[in-house]
Amino acid sequence: MNVEDGEPIRKRQRRCATQRFLVLLVAFGALASAACTPTIQVAPPKEPITINLNIKLDADVRLRIEEKAKQDVEQKPIF
Repeated sequence: MNVEDGEPIRKRQRRCATQRFLVLLVAFGALASAACTPTIQVAPPKEPITINLNIKLDADVRLRIEEKAKQDVEQKPIF
């Protein structure tokens, strides 16, 4: 048995192999967890936002308002 620094060579080689394995395992775990993180991007739209309001004012509504205004003026004259 060759002994360097009071430790057998095979035991030292086994410890180095274990350390390399742990380093590779931690590196792989870090890469795997980084690959699974979701990406959130906030970007303005390329085209402007258009809001199309199709509003149709019915003449019937206007007529009702005018009639109601006439009734109010008749009931409570302004002058």
